[in-house]
Amino acid sequence: MTSRTSRLAGTGTLLRFALRRDRALIPVWVAVNALMVLSMPNTLKTLYGTPAGRAGLLHQMATDTSLRAMVGPVFDDSLGALTAWRVGVYAAALAAVTSLLVVIRHTRDEEESGRQELLSSGVVGHRAPLTAALLAAVVANAALGVLIVVGLAGQGVAGALAFGLGVAGAGMVFATTAAIVAQLTENARLTRGLTAAVLGAAFVLRAAGDSATDDGSSLLTWLSPLGWLENLRPFAAERWWVLLLFAAAVTFQAVLAYELAGRRDIGMSFLPTRPGPARGRLGTAGALAWRLQRGSVLGWSLGFFLAGVVYGGMTDGAAKLVGDNAKAREIFQRMGGQSGLTDAFLAAMVGMLGLVAALYVVSSVLRLNGEETSGRAEPVLAGAVGRLRWAAGHLLISFGGSALIMLLAGLGFAVGYGRQIGPVLAACLLQVAGVWVIGAVAVLVFGILPRGAMAAWGVAGAVLLIGWIGPALNAPRALLDLSPFAHLPKLPGSGMQWGPVGVLIGLTLTLVACGLAGVARRDLSV
Repeated sequence: MTSRTSRLAGTGTLLRFALRRDRALIPVWVAVNALMVLSMPNTLKTLYGTPAGRAGLLHQMATDTSLRAMVGPVFDDSLGALTAWRVGVYAAALAAVTSLLVVIRHTRDEEESGRQELLSSGVVGHRAPLTAALLAAVVANAALGVLIVVGLAGQGVAGALAFGLGVAGAGMVFATTAAIVAQLTENARLTRGLTAAVLGAAFVLRAAGDSATDDGSSLLTWLSPLGWLENLRPFAAERWWVLLLFAAAVTFQAVLAYELAGRRDIGMSFLPTRPGPARGRLGTAGALAWRLQRGSVLGWSLGFFLAGVVYGGMTDGAAKLVGDNAKAREIFQRMGGQSGLTDAFLAAMVGMLGLVAALYVVSSVLRLNGEETSGRAEPVLAGAVGRLRWAAGHLLISFGGSALIMLLAGLGFAVGYGRQIGPVLAACLLQVAGVWVIGAVAVLVFGILPRGAMAAWGVAGAVLLIGWIGPALNAPRALLDLSPFAHLPKLPGSGMQWGPVGVLIGLTLTLVACGLAGVARRDLSV
């Protein structure tokens, strides 16, 4: 008993430290996820307020495989069931992303920076860091689950409870997956890449299974934790036994993570990094930045291309689904511009990808912060490389990479939709101006307030929330205008306006210049 206690010594202190560090990250992402879910019943009530409208929706989803692959099958026509159908997959995926980021940040990130070794020299048990990281993920998912249950209780207490537990359970499945991968790999970058690949594979499996059947019974759907949530069937004769799958997966993966953590030393891994060449080949700061970020760029590029293919393929189906529904048409036009329904849908989907691309540019810019706080930037800057050259190498990848992934998204639309290739490609590239503003804010915060660099995630989350939910709630124009994306022309369908684009690019240059000036003047963070 004493041995077990000593292995967990300091868990409470580490948990409080983790929650303090994540006092912005966790609340913002939980709020974004919860608001996405809780805003949906009123939106659906407006869109499908009649039995005939809901019956048409169920028939369309049963016959359209592309839409079913995107959001899953519908099991009932109640507002609660339609809410679980419309946002269930995305709420679970967002909970998974939050969970894996939290776990990796407080396990492999801490070891890679050397802070964990310093803490472990005191009265800290060998398994306390992993326990604290998983408990931080539990806090985030529990908060999300409670908000969902309370917010949707009016649609049915049993359904709300099942939905809240399912979303939180999906988040914890990927939290424990990240805990395992953190033991296997030697650096946080690879850990994030592998766990993101697992999440992507889960989405693909569910999509493939749902496109094959209209009741979630495909084996491929059952192989995905995201598919378990839809087969839980909240608000539609709940299958409570499906929760046992979440519990079993979390328990098994947590036990495996603890077993692996007990068999390795701090800083080591079961999959050691391949040694580099005896003679270095990186001659510039830009080459080093590309070497560090190429995996992330390639992963996001592939994801955006596939997303473009999927959205392009469902364009015609979405137009059929909306049909003569005036309210649905109005929401799409608020998101995508006052144009034909197909153009409005394309513009709305392109805009959504632009919002997601803002997450890429923030993560890429903040790689500078990771290099600085881990101590890896110091030996680079001790040589002939100046601070501005070092920062510029990473920022070239950040801003150039965001343009690349939006270009590939446009090519994906060309493959999936096959029409209006030029206008859709131009619409995707136009989003880059908005993405760059968010990246520039991250540069400014990193340059002036490096200890608060993570606040850039809050900015990205707020912009995502405004762009995603604002049009559906008919939010005030003043609130929508806080997002740089609200000022971009809604292509395809509307006329091109270069004035707002020029202003956004000018704002980007100004913020980046101020951020770089801060980097040049301040001391390095340690």
